[in-house]
Amino acid sequence: MKKTYKIEVDCANCANKMEAAARKTAGVQSAVVNFMTQKMSVEFEEGADASAVMKNVLAACKKVESDCEIYL
Repeated sequence: MKKTYKIEVDCANCANKMEAAARKTAGVQSAVVNFMTQKMSVEFEEGADASAVMKNVLAACKKVESDCEIYL
């Protein structure tokens, strides 16, 4: 399953950090952050609970960029 989320991030480097953190999160098959459109596309692993995984993605992203936001 693939979903797109609106995000808020201040710079392209921060967006890259968010993308890397999201990709390392359990339950995420792939993740792409587009700084220009302020969106994150996430493809989840088979059987993963998207809501629970995204809470973990947000926590991981906050560790690398504390002022970022993902609108779940």
